[in-house]
Amino acid sequence: MQIAPLIKLASQRLTDSSDSPRLDAELLLGMVLRKSRAQIYSCSDDEISAADQALFAELLEKRRNHVPIAHITGRREFWTLNLKVTPDTLVPRPETELLVEQALARIPKESPSRVLDLGTGSGAAILAIGSERPHCPLYATDISREALEVAAENGACSKQQVNWYEGDWFAALPGEAPMPKFDIIVSNPPYIGLEESGLTDPELQFEPDIALYSGDDGLNAIRTIIHTAPQHLNAEGWLLLEHGLMQGEAIRALLADHNFVEISTMFDLAGLPRVTSGRMAATAH
Repeated sequence: MQIAPLIKLASQRLTDSSDSPRLDAELLLGMVLRKSRAQIYSCSDDEISAADQALFAELLEKRRNHVPIAHITGRREFWTLNLKVTPDTLVPRPETELLVEQALARIPKESPSRVLDLGTGSGAAILAIGSERPHCPLYATDISREALEVAAENGACSKQQVNWYEGDWFAALPGEAPMPKFDIIVSNPPYIGLEESGLTDPELQFEPDIALYSGDDGLNAIRTIIHTAPQHLNAEGWLLLEHGLMQGEAIRALLADHNFVEISTMFDLAGLPRVTSGRMAATAH
């Protein structure tokens, strides 16, 4: 069978399990043939061997069972980066680019602002920020050693220097010789409530639970971060949090209770509340 009709058939098979069936089919076939999407388009009349068709069918079946496309290919495009991902890391979502955009809006271009990413996963957010602000010292934490190994590999591939620390949120940072405070802290923490676990995207079953769920209402990690962040932020430093669609009001109240000002919630490209930020008051200690 030729490439073009094979992709058409594959797209039809993926319609019920993917929001982007044709794109997924092209990415999976490109993986099998070791070709880019552009190359696939340029040789759409080429015949596919029986062995490659069989491998392609195996990958399609995985996708039909909701295995994330990034877990099948092992890669994910995010910002301007091509990142390695594994089942130990949350697959970076396009919505998280809003977290990056809002952080960049608060960092002057030549500023050496110190930036911390809590729960970095694959390193997507901190590496995207670093790619646009090369003068910034970068720091990131994650409780998962396996996730940090993936993040460090992504950092090495993008030739960025990030200080990686293993541990639970701020507790991962060195304690013997306390480091200077940060100007920007970002986090895409787990924020799904346990009672929502049966109502979420079926693809999430393949993601690490520790990166998804956080107490009954999904706010446990966010409460911990907001409570502890003032100890690690410079006066007038920013905290930016990605969160669930119904959590903005609660997070704004938590920030106000912990000496944050200029609190606001930003909306993603779908018009949904996605990131809430607050600045430490100038008199904060």
